[in-house]
Amino acid sequence: MDFIKTLFEGSRAYWAGGVSHSIFILALVITLGLILGKIKVKNISLGLTWVLIVGIVFGYFNLNLNVELLHFLREFGLVLFVYSLGLQVGPGFFASFKKGGLQLNMLVLITIFISILTAVGIYYFTDTPFTAIAGILSGAVTNTPGMGAAQQAFFSMKGVESPDIATGYALAYPMGVIGVILAFIVLRFILNIKQGTEEKQAETGEGQPELLAVRSITLEITNNRIDNHTVAEMKRIIGRHFMISRIIDHENTSHNTIVNGQTKLHLGDKILVVVAPQDIDAIIALFGKQVEVDWSQFERELISRRIIVTRPELQGKTLVSLDINGNFKATVTRVNRNGVDLVAHPHLRLQLGDRLTVVGSELALSKVDKVLGNQMKRLNYPNLIPIFVGIALGCLLATAPIAIPGIPTPVRLGLAGGPFIVAILMGYFGPRYHLVTYNTISANMMLREMGINIFLACVGLGAGQDFFHTLINEQGLQWIGYGIIITMLPVIIGGIIGRYVFHINYYTLIGVLSGGNTNPPALAYANDRTASDTPSVGYATVYPFAMLLRIISIQILMMIFLS
Repeated sequence: MDFIKTLFEGSRAYWAGGVSHSIFILALVITLGLILGKIKVKNISLGLTWVLIVGIVFGYFNLNLNVELLHFLREFGLVLFVYSLGLQVGPGFFASFKKGGLQLNMLVLITIFISILTAVGIYYFTDTPFTAIAGILSGAVTNTPGMGAAQQAFFSMKGVESPDIATGYALAYPMGVIGVILAFIVLRFILNIKQGTEEKQAETGEGQPELLAVRSITLEITNNRIDNHTVAEMKRIIGRHFMISRIIDHENTSHNTIVNGQTKLHLGDKILVVVAPQDIDAIIALFGKQVEVDWSQFERELISRRIIVTRPELQGKTLVSLDINGNFKATVTRVNRNGVDLVAHPHLRLQLGDRLTVVGSELALSKVDKVLGNQMKRLNYPNLIPIFVGIALGCLLATAPIAIPGIPTPVRLGLAGGPFIVAILMGYFGPRYHLVTYNTISANMMLREMGINIFLACVGLGAGQDFFHTLINEQGLQWIGYGIIITMLPVIIGGIIGRYVFHINYYTLIGVLSGGNTNPPALAYANDRTASDTPSVGYATVYPFAMLLRIISIQILMMIFLS
C-alpha cells in the first residue's frame, strides 16, 4: 500500500524531486482520457474532453503534479497546439477574405459578437463571476485556446490562477458539442429546408458566395465572337481564373489534345474547363453551352495524374515561371493545398506539399515528376528550424503590450495569441520569401495533438479540487444552462441571418457555423448530412478567423471586466 501511495502522491526520495511522479500522472491522465474519448453515442463523441474530465477526477483525489511543473506544462502544451494550428491554417488565411469568403467571415463575426453579447448579458443579470463566464463562453463554443487565453489574461493581471475558468469550461463543453447539432436541427425546420434541393445546389455551387473548391465542366464553343481566337485572349477578355485542360477539335472528334495560351478555339470545339463555382456562369456565357463528353475514351492519348511538389527550391515559385506547358507539353489544371482544390492560374505560388493535377502524355508526366520531385520521403523529414524560430517570435509577440483606446490596461496577446499569429504569418508569407515552413499533415497533427492533450490534462488537474463541489450544487446546473444558451442562441440567429441576408446554401451554412464555433464534431455531423464537400470548405474558410477572434476577444473581455 505504501508503494501505491508513493506512486500516486509522489515522494522526493523515490521520484527525483517529483518530476518522474508528475510525468507518470500526466501520462496516465492522457492515456485514460484518450481511451474514453473513443466512446461514441449516436456517432457523437466528446473526444479530447475526456482528457480534461479524467484530469479533473485525478485532481479531485489529489493525484496531482508539482505546482510549478503543472503551470509550465500547461503553457507549453498550449503553445505547441496553437502554433501548429496556425501553421496549418496560415497559407489560406488571407485568401479566405476574398469575395464571398469575406461574406462568410462577416457572418462568423456577427455570430461571435452575438455570443459575446449573450455572455455579457448573463453576467449582468446573474451573480456569476466573470471568470466563470469566460470559462463558460469558451466551453460553449468548444474553444480550448480561448480558455487558455482567458487563464493567461487573469494570471497576468492577478498573479494567481482562477479555477472558475476551467470549471466553467468543463461544465459547458459537453453541451457545446451537442447544442450546436441541436441548433442545426432547429434551423432546418425554421428555414424550411428541402434537403434534396439544397443537395443539388451544393453540388453545383449555387447558394454559396464563394467556394475554394473547383469544378470541371465540358463546353461546346458556340459563340461566333471567339471563333479563331486564342485561349490567352479569352483570359484577358473575361478576367477570371480558369484552365482548359483538353480540347476535341471540331474537325477530328476521335482525338483530344492539351491546350496552351496560343491554342486557337473554333466553333464546334469541345473543351474541358477547370473553374471555380462562382465563375461557371460567366465561363459558359463566354464559350457557348455545357455538354456531356466521356473523356475516359481518350485515356490512351492523355492521362491525368496528381504530382506532389517535394523539391524545396520550388517553394514560392509561380506556375508561369516553371512553364510546364512549354517545356513538357503538359498542363497543370488544379492545385490541391491543405485539402482544398485551387484553379492553377499562372501566378499561383507553389508551396511544398502542393498536389498538382497535371494532364499530358505518359512521357510528359514522367518529366514533370522529376521537375516537381514527387517523392514523399523528402516531405517526411520535419523542418524544425522554422518551428522553433516561430515559437520564439511568438513568445516575444505574446508579451508585447497593445494599447486599445478605452481600456486602461494594455492588452497582451499571450501565449494563446502570439504564437498563433506568428504561425499564420509564417505559413502565409513563407513561400513568398522561399522560407520552407511545410511539415507533413501527420507531423503537424502529432505536434498539435501532443500540445492539446498536455494542456487539457494540466487544466483538469488544476481544476479538480473545486469542480465537483460546483457541479453538485445549484450553481453548477445554472452554469450548464448558461452554456446551452450561449451555444444555441448565436447559432440559430446566425443561421437565420446567413440564410435570408447572405443567401447561403444550408450545407455551406452549417459548415460555416461549425467553423465559427471551432467545433469538429458539429462539422462531422454536417458532413454526414450531405455527399458534397461544401460543409468542409465553409468550415475551412472561416475557421482561422474565428479562432483568432475567439482568442483576442476573450482577453479583451477579461481586461474590461476584471481590471
